[in-house]
Amino acid sequence: MSTVVLPVLPPLLAALAVLILRRGGPALALAGATLSLAGSLWLLARVAGGQAETLLLPGLPEMPLRLVAGPLTALLAVAVATVGTFVLIHAVGYMKRESGLCRFYALMSLFLAAMQALVLSGDWVLLLAAWELIGLCSYLLIGFWFQRPEAADAAGRAFLYTRSADLGLYVAVFMLIGSAGTGEIAASLETGGSASTAAGLLLLLAAMGKSAQVPLQDWLMRAMAGPTPVSALLHSATLVAAGAILLIRSAPLLSPEVLLAVGLVGGVTTVAAGVIALAERDLKRLLAASTASQYGLMLVAVGAGVPLAALLHLLAHAAIKSTLFLAAGDFQHARGGTSFDQLEGVGRARPWAFAGFALAALALAGIPPLSGFFSKDAVIAAALSAQGAAWLGPLALAGTLLTGGYMARALRLLWRGSGETRPVAGSAWMRVGIWGLVVPATTLGLAFGPIEAVLDLPAVTAGTVAVLLGLLAAASGLGLGWLVPAPRLLGPVYPWARRGLAVGGGLTVWVGRPAMAVARGCEWLEGRLYAAVLNVGQAGLAVARLARASDERRIDGLIFALVAGVRALGDRARALQSGLIHRELAVSVSVTAVGLVVLLVTLLRF
Repeated sequence: MSTVVLPVLPPLLAALAVLILRRGGPALALAGATLSLAGSLWLLARVAGGQAETLLLPGLPEMPLRLVAGPLTALLAVAVATVGTFVLIHAVGYMKRESGLCRFYALMSLFLAAMQALVLSGDWVLLLAAWELIGLCSYLLIGFWFQRPEAADAAGRAFLYTRSADLGLYVAVFMLIGSAGTGEIAASLETGGSASTAAGLLLLLAAMGKSAQVPLQDWLMRAMAGPTPVSALLHSATLVAAGAILLIRSAPLLSPEVLLAVGLVGGVTTVAAGVIALAERDLKRLLAASTASQYGLMLVAVGAGVPLAALLHLLAHAAIKSTLFLAAGDFQHARGGTSFDQLEGVGRARPWAFAGFALAALALAGIPPLSGFFSKDAVIAAALSAQGAAWLGPLALAGTLLTGGYMARALRLLWRGSGETRPVAGSAWMRVGIWGLVVPATTLGLAFGPIEAVLDLPAVTAGTVAVLLGLLAAASGLGLGWLVPAPRLLGPVYPWARRGLAVGGGLTVWVGRPAMAVARGCEWLEGRLYAAVLNVGQAGLAVARLARASDERRIDGLIFALVAGVRALGDRARALQSGLIHRELAVSVSVTAVGLVVLLVTLLRF
């Protein structure tokens, strides 16, 4: 068996085992994630020297499916498996008193398997299949508590926004395969000319949907209606990461014009989502807006032509953001919710969770020597050295400033106030999950040097100016967020930021409602078509019944009468065969005489 399947197969088998056995969900899911992590590490060790491993699978004619493990994809597989393992450990405690655990752990395992397949995909067809599967899993997991209206609405909204943007990926893939004549990703990235520009813009559209970039960021904050472990996995290493991973892997294809568009989309998002996060009054929604802002920074790095900086920030962010969400889940169980009014001072009562949250928050803000400091410096340096530095540099620094602001605001809220809390079931499991991710969240920066040496990607060295500007932005943001209330800090923008910076009602008005109206129209048309088809079918059945009646009463009657007549004639003919010679001789003479009379009459007549 090829080692390329080692990250994918264990969680996939775990999902099947949970569904079949209907018991032991936590143990099976944890086993699948742990084996996936071990397989990913083994795979990374094998390909670290630069030699890729490929597994061909049956696919379309002359277009086999490919799983390809190179240094980049194997590193991403390790990140996905690491976060997935500790999120599932946390989930054992978080979901302890919930029902529907078989469904939960089966979906989480399938989610991991699909994401591993996506990062290891070596052809566009397999990538599309994995892309669709993570979208389906995210829809089902966001709506896990489907009986709650807000969860069902959030799942539907996420599905609508991301699926609309996914059309860009489909069209881009068709263009690339048509231009390159192959579905292999590596070969198709050599496409040039207008096809490269068009495909790059379409890939950007797909990434905007999955990574919640402006103006498609709203669904991500509403997705907080799902269980917190789902949020931790979705925001750090699976669904939302897929958009940034797509652009990092497609970077050689992107023309200068597309790179500028990518950078500007990321820059606008990092500032807009940062402002939204600063105005939020719910911890999970604040972290969700922060996710969109941080992926905006990754797009800034891609747009600056340094995908390595985006990758480093993606790896650091995966550990940091999952830690923050898991700690938020601990606080949620302690106080029964995640609104600011409920969480005041909860950090005093939950010191272990608060310590992990604080370290991750400082890492995300970019405080040395934590991992976010190194990855943020790489992004800022890339932005300041890019052709569009006049735009990208200030946007990256503004995003860093805002990161410090909303993280300080969250820390102040969690620490100041009453420390009263209630017992939390499964807290030991949650603590292990949190601190298992605190370690890479704080120390991963030490591994960036070896990672850069292994990966064959353009690098940029953070100079003194970039480091000082990044530190100044981070420290200023932390100070302002701690000392100045958000309404005062944002001024007249605060009410607008509380509404998610929506323009004219946002995409709910401009896209969501029209799309739902079209869906209702399609449903009405489908109903009318169904009724018409049903009427035609009923008419056809009526004709069939008439034909059957005619067949049974007329044609069958005629045939049966003919058969009866033939049988009667046969009975009479059989009666003539008596075996008496004199009787048969008399019959023969009679028949002969009749025949002679007929012949004579005929001759006389003619």
